[in-house]
Amino acid sequence: MPRRGLPLQGRARWLLLGIFLLLMLLLFAYLLECTPPADAGLALPGLGAEPYGREYYQAMLQEQEERHGSRANSLKRQIAQLKQELQEMNEKLNALQERKEAPAGGPGLTGDKDQEPGDLLEYLHAQIDKAEVSTGARLPSEYAMVPFESFTATKVFQLEMGLTRHPEEKPVRKDRRDELVEVIEAGLDVINNPDEEDAQEEDVPMQRQTYTEGHFIEGLYRTERDKGTLYELFFAKDDSNEFRQVTLFRPFGPLMKVRSVSVETTHTIINLIVPLSGRTETFTQFLHTFREVCILQDKRVYLTVVYFGQKGLQDVKFSLQKMAREENFTDYTLLPVDEEFSRGRGLDIGAHAWKRSADVLMFFCDVDIYFNLEFLNSCRLNTAPNKKVFYPVVFSLYNPAVVYGNLELAPPIENQLIHKKDTGFWRDFGFGMTCQYRSDFLNIGGFDLEVKGWGVEDVHLYRKYLRSELIVMRTPVSSLFHLWHEKRCADELTPEQYRMCIQSKAMNEASHSHLGMLVFREEIENHLRKQAFRTQSKAED
Repeated sequence: MPRRGLPLQGRARWLLLGIFLLLMLLLFAYLLECTPPADAGLALPGLGAEPYGREYYQAMLQEQEERHGSRANSLKRQIAQLKQELQEMNEKLNALQERKEAPAGGPGLTGDKDQEPGDLLEYLHAQIDKAEVSTGARLPSEYAMVPFESFTATKVFQLEMGLTRHPEEKPVRKDRRDELVEVIEAGLDVINNPDEEDAQEEDVPMQRQTYTEGHFIEGLYRTERDKGTLYELFFAKDDSNEFRQVTLFRPFGPLMKVRSVSVETTHTIINLIVPLSGRTETFTQFLHTFREVCILQDKRVYLTVVYFGQKGLQDVKFSLQKMAREENFTDYTLLPVDEEFSRGRGLDIGAHAWKRSADVLMFFCDVDIYFNLEFLNSCRLNTAPNKKVFYPVVFSLYNPAVVYGNLELAPPIENQLIHKKDTGFWRDFGFGMTCQYRSDFLNIGGFDLEVKGWGVEDVHLYRKYLRSELIVMRTPVSSLFHLWHEKRCADELTPEQYRMCIQSKAMNEASHSHLGMLVFREEIENHLRKQAFRTQSKAED
């Protein structure tokens, strides 16, 4: 018996030792999992050297909770709206059923042509058709046009400012913020969860996409009192020329999806047409912008310069040749015209001079316009041949000598490109900057070439599009600026042209408050002299 017990006791000791080591290993693993290492306080690469403490993770958790809370509130609002809409639809259906059951000539049959339609969905789709989603509505003049307003994830660019609102604002009211957040979330839901209808419309296999708020580029919206609110949303992945466009419509009720399509812009060339006469120094500055944005970044822009007269022609030719030589750029054309300057005539010559393909997207531009890569994308996204033309509202900068009069020197142009009431205004009376396809320009009849000099030909072309079935996209664009330059109104202009020129000159000079300071300059200087005299008199006493 003793001899049998010894092996058993040895095995028991080894078993206990194994269990002890296993427990120690588990305890060590637990400590590694729960206790941060000595250098765990170091930041991740590229995020600085501050440690990630308890406050950091609490802030992350709070941010996630707020995000989910916002999403939950948005879903609750949508559910409440759908319930209300369902209740209204049931009431309308019951009313229609009662009318059908009523005898002929009774109170249920009034013969009124404006009675509510029997099918609510049919009525809502009729509202969509009225909102110029597929085709444009014929309008009598530019005053009947309801422009879009543009927005990003954090800002709204608005035309109607009054005396208190600003051209660029963060949505202050909570209901306005919630509305834009809801629209962006609805657009993301449409893209990330496509239905069979979307796949059939694009003629591609239906597949699940992964887009987030960070992929939202910009949005447009407008509200018409008898229709509802129309939204155009654009999304894109980083460093991609493929965009997702989502159209939503709120017919004074819950949001309705209209369509979701993919917009490919990789091969969309823009023919940028500039009519010019003199102003060679300004043209040199314009070429600097063109080089930085169109040649080095976008690489899909063709430049057409239509130059009137002989004075300055050689300087313009030299500047173009220098840029072509330094950047190995050949996609440009210089068209000399020995005539009196006419902007409409110059743009018409530039449009007809295109020979590379049957159709091309054109951007009618002036030499004092500043734009960036974002605008070129907007130009492509808001146009479609035989369907849609783009008339952006430019932000026009005031005279820097007035805006920055308290400084010795005005800041560089790049630092003046800000949207404030004292630096500029939305040029909503100007229709010269436009993106449209060459085929649409030719089909509509182009410019009225009888108009010479400044102004009216742009409005005439704009009115032609308004009276056609094409959709006119009119919205303020944050990436398009009109640089200030001294404006001269020639005596040869007609009374209407001269009035428009003087109006533009006054609007371009300074803001309301700055103009007031200029008007009352003498009164202000007298006040300052009196104040100085009183101060000096008190000092002598």
